[in-house]
Amino acid sequence: MWRALLLSLFAGSAVQAEAPLPFDLGGPYELTDQHGQTRTQADPGDNAQLLFFGYANCLNICSAALPLMAQVVDALADEGIEITPVMITVAPDQDRVETMGAPLAEIHPDFIGLTGDEEALNTAYKAFSVEVTPLFQDPEYGWIYAHGSFIHLLDSDGEMLTLLPPILDTERTVEIVRGYVVPQS
Repeated sequence: MWRALLLSLFAGSAVQAEAPLPFDLGGPYELTDQHGQTRTQADPGDNAQLLFFGYANCLNICSAALPLMAQVVDALADEGIEITPVMITVAPDQDRVETMGAPLAEIHPDFIGLTGDEEALNTAYKAFSVEVTPLFQDPEYGWIYAHGSFIHLLDSDGEMLTLLPPILDTERTVEIVRGYVVPQS
């Protein structure tokens, strides 16, 4: 049911980039990246951002969303549109400063992984209405979580532009993002 609804929302040939979301989503956060640096919702490189809430060793929706983000970043870079791929962890016990960089770099060298203490992460989860539920513990991968699955497109200041379902293909996702972000001069 959800898949059909999402596809119908994003299947049209034109995207209304000017239309605001019909709900309030997004907000400030302050987390730590895989290099130990503090980052907020604003991109220091003044790039738009693709933001996903997941974890680096997730075998489920993250294994679709994170590679899709990398493909979109590369496709848009070829057009002069710089996008920063960002993942905020839903598994801080597994995604620590010293452990999340390598798996994310395998997906894309520009991936930024963010983590923090419980309060800082909950601030981000609340701002983006992301629910995180531990399901069970896998002996090899650790805890498996249910979590939000949308990719959030943010401008360089960290303001929400739109939501992208990871069920879209790269070409359609690029088309949607292109409708919101213009090449940098």
